[in-house]
Amino acid sequence: MRIKEILAHPLLGGTVDGGWPAGHQPEDDLHTLVEVVTDSGLTGIGSVYTSSALVSAAIETLRPYWRDESALEPERVSEKLRQSTFWQGRGGTLEHLISGIDIALWDLFGKVCGQPLSRLLGGDYRHKVKPYASILFDEPDLLAERVRTLARRGFRAIKLGWRPFGRRNSAFDELLVRTAREAVGPDVDILVDAGGSEQFWPHGYKWALRTAQMLAEYQVGWFEEALPPDDIEGFVRLREHAPVPIAGGEVLTRRQSFMPWIERGALDIVQPDATKCGGITEARRIAWMAYDHNIQFVSHGWNTAIGLAADLHLAAAIPVARYVEYLTPAPYIDRLLQKPFQLDGDGCLTVPTGPGLGIELDRDALRDFRTPASR
Repeated sequence: MRIKEILAHPLLGGTVDGGWPAGHQPEDDLHTLVEVVTDSGLTGIGSVYTSSALVSAAIETLRPYWRDESALEPERVSEKLRQSTFWQGRGGTLEHLISGIDIALWDLFGKVCGQPLSRLLGGDYRHKVKPYASILFDEPDLLAERVRTLARRGFRAIKLGWRPFGRRNSAFDELLVRTAREAVGPDVDILVDAGGSEQFWPHGYKWALRTAQMLAEYQVGWFEEALPPDDIEGFVRLREHAPVPIAGGEVLTRRQSFMPWIERGALDIVQPDATKCGGITEARRIAWMAYDHNIQFVSHGWNTAIGLAADLHLAAAIPVARYVEYLTPAPYIDRLLQKPFQLDGDGCLTVPTGPGLGIELDRDALRDFRTPASR
């Protein structure tokens, strides 16, 4: 079975604000689905955390390397694409596209084998995974209502991130965290993401340490992106001295970029994003490397239903995986599948058991999210 074509499906009209200073509009082009079409007619689907224009350009750049390649060897083909474009950049757009192709090839491999992806990744350590509802911070009254609503929907874990946390003063930061904790009580996990990958992040190690000490008073489960994503020295010190677990890694691509962070003990929780770090193949390698260094693995997943499905299979097949990120509300998660994901009575998601990713796209919804020019 050979790769005949790779299609890019832009997602527009349902883009969720990601917390950056200028915000995001529903029409912003941030996520793209890629579909690998084989000479047999069978297809696999992947997700890329990159705009459709960049994805389309990368498809053409990589065309000489993926055209007529095997559709049933995701690890080898992904590594071939990576190695063949060494001088085009290590990471960035090409690596993001390779991530989506890799996910799609794993989906195809599972379909041909008639097996769920988690089994092909080595087997299921769990069949259910706790998702954390991932939302932005807000003004205290609005924040309290939002987290109460999430708890009523059945979420047992909530991550709060980005603005206005860290953008005003420390007293306001504590007010936000206290508001969230008092609104949901002690039985819901609360996680905090400062969003240190925002451009021109103003805070350093001492702010991060003081903030981590405050978060510990409210039983926060982890402190994510407390520092800029290149400050490995700051993260090493912060992990050593902070009273809460330190998480990060969402902006890194390729397993080699994660190695110094893992080997130097810069993180308690490593967070590769399968839709840009190199796909399921690289995320799995990173996760096992983390496991060998007694570091926990939790996928970063500000993405789509396809990305969430990939994260669920990864979480099932890694011994120390604990959560998956669940962006909500999010049209690209809620509306893209024929059978959307549903929380069970324990606040968990069931790992799909169908072949490959175990999901079926809603093609009508996919068309609705495309621009007229791309139809």
